[in-house]
Amino acid sequence: MSFAATVCTLYPDMFPGPLGISLAGRARDEGKWSIDTVQIRDFATDKHRTVDDTPAGGGAGMVLKVDVLARAIDHARENGPADRPVIAMTPRGKPLTQARVRELADGPGVILLCGRFEGYDERIFAGRAVEEVCIGDIVLSGGEPAALMLLDACIRLLPGVMGAASSGDEESFESGLLEYPQYTRPTQWEGATIPEVLRSGDHGKIAAWRKQQAVDHTRSRRPDLWERYCDARGLSASDAQRGK
Repeated sequence: MSFAATVCTLYPDMFPGPLGISLAGRARDEGKWSIDTVQIRDFATDKHRTVDDTPAGGGAGMVLKVDVLARAIDHARENGPADRPVIAMTPRGKPLTQARVRELADGPGVILLCGRFEGYDERIFAGRAVEEVCIGDIVLSGGEPAALMLLDACIRLLPGVMGAASSGDEESFESGLLEYPQYTRPTQWEGATIPEVLRSGDHGKIAAWRKQQAVDHTRSRRPDLWERYCDARGLSASDAQRGK
């Protein structure tokens, strides 16, 4: 069964967007995954097709209505695999990780809820078992770009999409570390040379160099990842730095 994505959005024309080209587009054409959209506005019941209202308690902006969202989600569930998780893209959510992406990619697909305005009526999360996910400490104009990012991350992990099954094994976050630096020809460029160890042909030394580079880059650039890497392995920072 292919990976089935449904996006609940006020702007269905944004999909598949960039997912219709390159690896993702080819995989879609081959039936490895599918995407459809649900126009949230179709589930408003008044003559103006109203999807939002003013915040309870006052304040700026508008909030997406829980009853309209619920009907859109129910429709998506009824028209695809019933066990797909429903994920709302929101800066309030739990940070998206590569581990969670792998879990999603191994499943039947996902229903994505794209917010606008000031966000969602809080009752939708418990009322429809909606998982809140954040792609970073940033605020976008809507959830659609975040949904595209999440889907791209999942699609590239589907069997046969990247080609070799091991293509992504050494990329950033897969081992808990950032990826080591990469080089290719020409050997020299504007006075900068490919490190000698990578030209040595000694695969053991190359592997050790790459591991150390990954450790060094993670420790200096992402101390949060570095701390989690050490904690997950029960290592002190000094032991982890030595590649234990």
